[in-house]
Amino acid sequence: MTMTEALIDLQGISRTYRNGELSTTVLHDLNLQIRQGEFVAIMGASGSGKSTLMHLLGCLDRPTTGRYLLRGQDVASLGRDDLARLRRETFGFIFQSYHLIASASATENVEVPAIYAGLQRLERRERAESLLTGLGLGERLRNKPSQLSGGQQQRVSIARALMNDAQIILADEPTGALDSQSGKDVLALLAQLHSQGKTVIIITHDAEVASHAQRLIEMRDGRILRDSGAVPVAGAPSPDNPENAPSPAAGEHREQAVASTLADAGEAVRMALRALRANVFRTVLTLLGIVIGVASVVVMLAVGNGARQEVIERISSLGTNLLLVRPGAPNTRRSQDGSTNTLMPLDAELAGQLDNVIAAVPEMSGRATLRAGNTDYQTQITATSPALPLARDWPVARGVFLDEEDNRRYAAVTVLGSTVADNLFGAGADPLGEYVLINNVPFQVIGVMAPKGATPWGADQDDVLFVPLNTGSLRLIGQRHLNSITVMIDDLTQAEATQEALRQTLLQAHGGVEDFQIRNMASLLENVADTQNTFTVLLGSIAAISLLVGGIGVMNIMLVNVTERTREIGIRVATGARTRHILQQFIVEALVVSAIGGLLGVAFGLVFAAGLQTLGTAIEFTAGPVLLAFGCAFATGLIFGYMPAHKAANLDPVVALSAD
Repeated sequence: MTMTEALIDLQGISRTYRNGELSTTVLHDLNLQIRQGEFVAIMGASGSGKSTLMHLLGCLDRPTTGRYLLRGQDVASLGRDDLARLRRETFGFIFQSYHLIASASATENVEVPAIYAGLQRLERRERAESLLTGLGLGERLRNKPSQLSGGQQQRVSIARALMNDAQIILADEPTGALDSQSGKDVLALLAQLHSQGKTVIIITHDAEVASHAQRLIEMRDGRILRDSGAVPVAGAPSPDNPENAPSPAAGEHREQAVASTLADAGEAVRMALRALRANVFRTVLTLLGIVIGVASVVVMLAVGNGARQEVIERISSLGTNLLLVRPGAPNTRRSQDGSTNTLMPLDAELAGQLDNVIAAVPEMSGRATLRAGNTDYQTQITATSPALPLARDWPVARGVFLDEEDNRRYAAVTVLGSTVADNLFGAGADPLGEYVLINNVPFQVIGVMAPKGATPWGADQDDVLFVPLNTGSLRLIGQRHLNSITVMIDDLTQAEATQEALRQTLLQAHGGVEDFQIRNMASLLENVADTQNTFTVLLGSIAAISLLVGGIGVMNIMLVNVTERTREIGIRVATGARTRHILQQFIVEALVVSAIGGLLGVAFGLVFAAGLQTLGTAIEFTAGPVLLAFGCAFATGLIFGYMPAHKAANLDPVVALSAD
């Protein structure tokens, strides 16, 4: 029988709680030493300060004044994470109200301290099941706390206290909520633990329970009223013995395990999914906000990109290597008084002679009434040159186009657009060789153009017929001036230089008067693309607001989650969770919600966009919007999950454990 050095040494400990200007001192100048291997009962009535003393002993709370030495080290010098390591490796807590995590099974509850100690999943599962089986709960391993009796829950609590082979067992009213037989069983287990060399400290108000201990300390009004004194312990190991405490190498190894294992996303995600399953309805509501936000981003950007691409394709169908010359001074509207009638066929001939110009196509247009058989139809006439199909990239579907001979001899021949052909002769009919009266002048149909579609501004390009330039000028339209000249260039990199050369040529031909306008179709395409990009960004911004609202919903739900699970946080802290563990857990939960919501949102968005596409809406599916939407959802979870996580990580363990 030996007397060892003090394992726990309290010197002048006081604890005062403050609420505004009101202060309450719960412990008064306590001096207490507890040695390794003792079985101590701290007894007192409610309000005597015994539970506060237990919280101080277990490093769940800090004294207001005095020193607490554990194995000779001043606990006040330790930070939050160092205290967490102490609770994880030195103390095992057995609470009166069990403090089990409601959503976890018995095995999972017992595993909690080992998770924070960095024990591998298989190892901790085997150890937890072994401890529970040894305590008679081998058939209750998968049961949740609500499926266990009070005595069984307390045994789970004891198994959890033993999970990391704690040297000090702190039991707060361990039999207070149990029937007499379960209470005896628990006390027998505590005695057995003491016989194995554990230091056991029981907090109780029951003299019968206290009688099982070797040493009795009575408290009243925050002071030690009586102490029966330390009892020599048979073969008690010295706290200075390296075999009795984790070596620095072991401690370092554990910290490395925590860094490598607990940071593992798989473990954090498993805990997050279990927590989210505990309240499915709330989780679904949270997901709904993210799903709507992400789906909105996907659909809006797909619609915006589709509209942009459609407009670009329509403009591109007109040709991007074109310079369009129109009459009238730059930045002026065309008038009806003839002042814009400034382009002549000679201008087209001069333009066609410039370097880098493939063709210059003169065009004059007007309206006419057509008749074929008993069918009348009104459309647009365009008198032009044979180079139009080349410049416009508009092939002839049937027959041939106009040639120079037709123009030279003022031939009465025409080429129909597909819309005109269908309206005059019927869809699928062959009009080649037939005659059409144009303003009562018969013209023979020598060709039908391939369908071109609508312009970017919605006009039907196929609702037109073409005649030779000279024929149209003399016999149909009755004018010499041109409505436009389309100049096709060869090298787009020389577009600006060619445009300036054309401008100078026309200025010289017009006596130095700039009574014409030149538009570069490539520049027009760029301007339209920029406009459509702005439109897409606007749509994306509107959708992003939905995602922002969903993110705020995540934050609100997570804040509620923290409030409701305050006691669980206290349990995790009491079993050794460090600040970063709690922070990580709640951030991962927010990320899991956002990730699931993001995936569902992307899926629903793609399905909805596909539905719009089948209804005729222009849609363009690209990976960019999908990745952007999912990335935003993930970032939303990270940003909006941090505040609740930070709040949870900084909760006082004593306050958290006492929460309802």
